[in-house]
Amino acid sequence: MAWITKPSGTMQIDRRDTPYLTDEIKDAFEKRYAHRYPNRQAMALPILHEIQHHYNWLPYQALEEAAEFLGLEASKLLDTATFYEEFFLQPRGKHTIWVCQSVSCEVMNEAKITETVSEKLGIQPGETTDDDKFTFMKVECIGACGGAPCMLVDETLHENLTPNNVGDVLDKL
Repeated sequence: MAWITKPSGTMQIDRRDTPYLTDEIKDAFEKRYAHRYPNRQAMALPILHEIQHHYNWLPYQALEEAAEFLGLEASKLLDTATFYEEFFLQPRGKHTIWVCQSVSCEVMNEAKITETVSEKLGIQPGETTDDDKFTFMKVECIGACGGAPCMLVDETLHENLTPNNVGDVLDKL
């Protein structure tokens, strides 16, 4: 059986002169999180969230800077970032549309919601529109089964969706 490997060992990282992990972010993390965790490495998820919130994705240079700040190997922070669906290692659109595909949503016709979003945006799940306005993703579970089918638009939950009201939600963006 062949092994599947990540190309991260040989990839070239685009670098910029200005660090992503600024002194302000580092200071804020020291004040906000350091007292909550037993060691710096335990702040990995919060710092990944902060970087992504600030830049809308996780540039590899930022991962290296964060790993150094936390006292981790960059490869461990990259493994953490690639484990979770909510982290993006490529630039994404201004708005992220997450359609839930859990069993509850599937039973309540999530396929029609996915189809409507795809048609409306002109992209498939995992893609970003040419104008960089929308990134469309499918997610295993949003945790709102009582309002299935549902989706997140950025950080706003939309429940009890129909093909008609999905269009309305997207039109408002």
